[in-house]
Amino acid sequence: MTNSKPLLGILGGTFDPVHFGHLRTALDVMQALDLEQVRFLPNSVPPHREQPWLDVTTRKQLLEIAVQDMPGFELDCRELDREGKSYMVDTLTSLRADFPGHHLCLILGMDAFAGLHQWHQWQRILEFCHIVVIARPGFDWPTAPELQALERHRTDDAGELKRAEAGRILLQSVTQLDISASNIRKQLQAGQDIRYLLPEAVRLKLLEKLNT
Repeated sequence: MTNSKPLLGILGGTFDPVHFGHLRTALDVMQALDLEQVRFLPNSVPPHREQPWLDVTTRKQLLEIAVQDMPGFELDCRELDREGKSYMVDTLTSLRADFPGHHLCLILGMDAFAGLHQWHQWQRILEFCHIVVIARPGFDWPTAPELQALERHRTDDAGELKRAEAGRILLQSVTQLDISASNIRKQLQAGQDIRYLLPEAVRLKLLEKLNT
């Protein structure tokens, strides 16, 4: 254990495009765990999934619009500025160096957590941060043998995240919004209206970009 430190949330992804599901999840976790910040980290070349639909500049602009009026939400472009693929272990190393006065909390959805053992140097992730898993009702711990061993790191005490430097896994429930970037893209491609799925300023900028 170390001295108690404030918490810094990390929410990475393609944000292709950013929507209310991302934003409400971040707010719920920030409020529930008393995070000082949530840093949104758009990645440039995701190594574990297909390449983004929107270009880097557009995704960055939309995310900047989405977070600009929310205290505690920050856009962090370190993965966009780094050449090559975006590996979380490298990002966490960089964040630890930049924020030595904080404990890091990596916010992951259930699907991402279930695939954690496929990440680059995944065994080192918990050396740098805690993991906050966004758990839906009826959550079952992943069945992959590698992740079964991680259940010993699980805690139900949110206070441990401030007291321990890293290495804890906390399951956190959030507002359930059935919104996905893939469905937004499908609706756009079908010529449907996407309002109320993402901030209005983001919607308008996205349509402007698509029509130019």
